[in-house]
Amino acid sequence: MPSKALMRWNSARAKSLDEIENAHTAVGGTGPGRRYATLQVNHAFAVLLASQFQGYCRDLHTECVDVIVASIQPRSMSQVVSDALTLQRRLDHGNATMQWLNEDFGRFGVDFEAAAKRHSARTPDCIAALNDLLRWRNAIAHQNFAKLRGNAGLHLHSVKRWRRACGTLARTFDAVMRGHYVQLFGNAPW
Repeated sequence: MPSKALMRWNSARAKSLDEIENAHTAVGGTGPGRRYATLQVNHAFAVLLASQFQGYCRDLHTECVDVIVASIQPRSMSQVVSDALTLQRRLDHGNATMQWLNEDFGRFGVDFEAAAKRHSARTPDCIAALNDLLRWRNAIAHQNFAKLRGNAGLHLHSVKRWRRACGTLARTFDAVMRGHYVQLFGNAPW
């Protein structure tokens, strides 16, 4: 069974991403041709995708905290542990880079990136796609495209590729933390 975070990624978050993809079709049509309005929708789609993925990662982290907190006795210590596991959590204010994911999920005693790479041979390619998405997200948010290679504009096929990569990473991260918690507690957390 997937985590609540993954179920939300596959439902409410997916619906939000579907809506902006549908807006792209409504604005630009389905035929070929360069349209300025679709570029703006592509920018919005990329920023929304990055934010939804960051939200998924934060939701998963919070769910992992909740599993640990539920096992704590006496209950009076649960808030102390929860606060410690979320103190200065990078996902609360920064992009969902592997550096920040490793730092935040590392609090649970897991080498997060290495575990994700062991789980799926696709992980390195998906991380590369995530890095590409986050470079574009930052360029769009800060309106500074100078550092992007081949700055010929952002196309829908790139954002769709990033979305597939984020979906693969979401399933991988869910499985990694589930497996880690089975090792820690002897049973599945979700």
